[in-house]
Amino acid sequence: MPGIIGKKVGMTSIYSAAGKMIPCTVIEAGPCVVTQIKTKEKDGYEAVQIGFQTKKEKHTTKAMMGHFKKASVAPQRFLAEFHDFENEVKLGQELKVEEVFAEGENVDVIGTTKGKGFQGVVKRHGFGGVGESTHGQHNRLRAPGSMGASSDPSRVFPGKRLGGRDGGAQRTVANLQVVKILPEENLILVKGAIPGFNGSTVYIVK
Repeated sequence: MPGIIGKKVGMTSIYSAAGKMIPCTVIEAGPCVVTQIKTKEKDGYEAVQIGFQTKKEKHTTKAMMGHFKKASVAPQRFLAEFHDFENEVKLGQELKVEEVFAEGENVDVIGTTKGKGFQGVVKRHGFGGVGESTHGQHNRLRAPGSMGASSDPSRVFPGKRLGGRDGGAQRTVANLQVVKILPEENLILVKGAIPGFNGSTVYIVK
């Protein structure tokens, strides 16, 4: 399998054999179950759909209950498809983190960044403000400043970087090293930080 679904637990640090401290993100990766195997003949493309975290039947629609019963698995809270899988998998098979990844290899982690609500241009785009509070702008230090000409074109062009909703977007952090795998707790430690708050769902891909 090229990937697995997990949950961000938090950050910690461990020491390497040389005594160097390595900052790591702890991810509870799996166990996941195979809920569907898509083929080119039936679905038009090849993929494996896996599920993560069980949920109650009363919180599942009848259509999805039929979908899970075909695979003989409990209802799953999160689903994801993975392509380019090499190993043969079976419907209903359980996937564990130690079967998918190995210590020392590099992975990509996909997550959703923390939502920050409506933010101004200084925080959202890194603007410097109006600078030294000149021209009588005593309360405009974090303003975007001048936006364009007056008589021509007499408007602000679309796409200008302005204030707005920030965060809450999908981001991928590439080439993170797998530092340690704890199969008993279904935990994987990757070097560095990943997007999202503690408890958010992430996707780990080779």
